[in-house]
Amino acid sequence: MTNEKAARLAAIRAANAAKQTMPPDAPAAPQPAVTASPAAPQPAVTASPAAARESYDTMAPAISLPALLSLLAATVAGALGAVFLLPAWLPALSASLLGDAPHAYWYLARSSAMVAYVLLWLSMLAGLMMTSRLARLWPGGPVAFDLHQHTSLLGLAFALFHALILLGDRYIQADLRQILVPFAYADHQPLWVGLGQIGLYLLALVGLSFYVKAWMGRSAWRLIHFLSFALFALALLHGIFSGTDSANPWIQGLYWASGGSVLFLFCYRILVRRKRG
Repeated sequence: MTNEKAARLAAIRAANAAKQTMPPDAPAAPQPAVTASPAAPQPAVTASPAAARESYDTMAPAISLPALLSLLAATVAGALGAVFLLPAWLPALSASLLGDAPHAYWYLARSSAMVAYVLLWLSMLAGLMMTSRLARLWPGGPVAFDLHQHTSLLGLAFALFHALILLGDRYIQADLRQILVPFAYADHQPLWVGLGQIGLYLLALVGLSFYVKAWMGRSAWRLIHFLSFALFALALLHGIFSGTDSANPWIQGLYWASGGSVLFLFCYRILVRRKRG
């Protein structure tokens, strides 16, 4: 054995002996700290308004077309069934539904009208927040897009129910033609009732445009979507001047809050776009 090998062997034996005699709770030898160099800051990714609008245009509808058709068919069947079939199937309800002073259909018409209006209001708020970038703060662009579509289509279902359920009200005494043809009903506020009927068809046109925007083109789809402002104005005027509950302070507060908020977001959208330009 050479002197060099003997020296190495002696060093190894000494190290092993030192490990065996070291107490178990002795601190380990300090290791050099490994510090990674800080990563370069990444630039924040902010989509331009045009890119954001394009991403909204390419999103699929929040409700599939078969589901929407099923919803509308169930709405029509439910309203017509309540008018024509329910009194025959449940004769005990005839006293309240078809009595001398029935109120059930009138209450259903009024309540469904208010629900439809509130859903339309929420749809307008979500749509204006999307186009003015406020939706990025809350609740987020995709969530606002889904909320915009869901409330619009559900509002269409409740508005359709509101119109058809009036067939059962004996005080109104309106037939199907007077319900569906604008300005055909002349016994109560024909102008404002007719504007509400036009608003129903505009709501159907705007809501169903979600499903044909890939074929009609972006420009035409946006042009149809601008009808939402006329639609909301018609619904508001219909509720104020032909609604039974317009004198109620709570309903008046709802009209002021909804109309004021939509007007504010509309003006804010215009000012922001002018500032960007």
